[in-house]
Amino acid sequence: MKEIRQLENRKKILENKQRNEERRVRTRRLIERGAILEGIFPLAPNLSGAEVKAFLIALSHLPGAAELTANLPKSGDTP
Repeated sequence: MKEIRQLENRKKILENKQRNEERRVRTRRLIERGAILEGIFPLAPNLSGAEVKAFLIALSHLPGAAELTANLPKSGDTP
């Protein structure tokens, strides 16, 4: 029984480490993409989250946007 509890605790520890690593990777990705957005669109830092979302949605409806996104590499593909 003691060994089972130890293994269960080790499993929990490993799962927590994995979740923390996934969270760290996601946070880094979001920060990098936000920095890119602010670098390309200087007014972005002054906009609310809803305004940024509306702006990006409006950009996605511009002529040619669908073709551009269709040509982007899929998630997980190497560029």
